[in-house]
Amino acid sequence: MRLAVFDTHRFDREAMEAANARYGHTLVFFEPRLTAQTAQLAQGFTGVCSFVNDKVDAAALEALHAGGTRLVALRSAGYNHVDLVTAGRLGIKVVRVPEYSPYAVAEHAVALVLALNRRIHQAYARVRDWNFSLDGLVGFDLHGKTVGVVGTGRIGQAAARIFHGFGCRLLCFDVAPDATLERELGARYVTLETIYREADILTLHVPLTPGTHHLIDATALEKMKPGVMLINTGRGALIDSRALIGALKSGHIGAAGLDVYEEEEGVFFQDFSGKVLQDDVLARLLTFPNVLVTSHQAFLTREALGNIADTTLSSVQAFERGAPLVHEVKAEQVLRPPVR
Repeated sequence: MRLAVFDTHRFDREAMEAANARYGHTLVFFEPRLTAQTAQLAQGFTGVCSFVNDKVDAAALEALHAGGTRLVALRSAGYNHVDLVTAGRLGIKVVRVPEYSPYAVAEHAVALVLALNRRIHQAYARVRDWNFSLDGLVGFDLHGKTVGVVGTGRIGQAAARIFHGFGCRLLCFDVAPDATLERELGARYVTLETIYREADILTLHVPLTPGTHHLIDATALEKMKPGVMLINTGRGALIDSRALIGALKSGHIGAAGLDVYEEEEGVFFQDFSGKVLQDDVLARLLTFPNVLVTSHQAFLTREALGNIADTTLSSVQAFERGAPLVHEVKAEQVLRPPVR
């Protein structure tokens, strides 16, 4: 199949080409993100491949459908950037990569905790300026601290096991509690309010749905333990960024590690060095010494890239052959109950 691959970067193009040696699809790479304005590039392609910050809304899908596209293959686990209702109406199949490497994301979440706790980013900058003082770099032992894991799917479970290895106490929340975590790690499933009240570190691993949008808002932040460290490697809109700024300014939130940001579309994955950042909220977040932002980097390991490429191209092959689409997503999957 001829597949139009949008929003490509060197790292995922290399992975896609390597995996395609097993499938033999014709891959045509486009640097622009997939939007209503760029969808015309896919004219004549039966399938398109979309990345996490593309905007596959109704207008984009209408344009794709008019050009002959019948499959949208997502190089991501999340699908909140796709209008699944319109896709279903047009008969366009949507497939995703439900898992690629839970360890990649979980390890990055823990890396953010370690870097923030021990002020690694600040210490690195100091030493580069030949400043070898230690004032202001005091951290804390992770051993014995309480970690709240919100969402215990494969990524959340991997994170919980790493924190358990540090000797942390685990409080978990999920709409479907996992008895294995309770039995093997001594984790306790509790309410979100309990996590907010007791967690020294809170890490988010839930998908973005109508029920989880701004899960962490001003009300939730006020309930959290003073000095808590908040980590988000899930989806940016899980956190109300403006409310987070307020909690950081007041000193109620001790630190924040963000690999995702709710308005990252069109910013993350791009080079804006030497330019003026137009997003005032993101610019303000970057001024805090106790905030560490990485640009949706958590997935970026060789293993994850290889798994993403292989799963994506396998789904394309299944579509081409008329086989069942194991990783298809439909509109009804978005209509989940809120987790509050």
